Amino acid sequence: MNTSVVSEKSYIIAVCLSGIFGMAGIQHFYLGRFIEAIIDLGMFILAFYFYLNGQILEAFIVFIIDGIHTFIVTIMLLTGSFKDGKGKIVHYPGQKIKTQGE
Repeated sequence: MNTSVVSEKSYIIAVCLSGIFGMAGIQHFYLGRFIEAIIDLGMFILAFYFYLNGQILEAFIVFIIDGIHTFIVTIMLLTGSFKDGKGKIVHYPGQKIKTQGE
């Protein structure tokens, strides 16, 4: 396995953060994907803002969009196809990483 393409970040921690706090984007902060993290956190706060101001439809739409994004990211993490902020693969234990020479 070529260690230059493998992330130093823990697969287990990334998956747990995505599963528990995914809609708030905490897993993106952990993985060093700060722009995506800020967008996720912003959508999460915006949905609560809409909800607290009685704009239920708008809150629901933002929650659905954020939820779909979180679901996709979690699936990508579980399958070992998600990259951290440095472009390295967050791999699951035992995953075979293909390098460009293979």
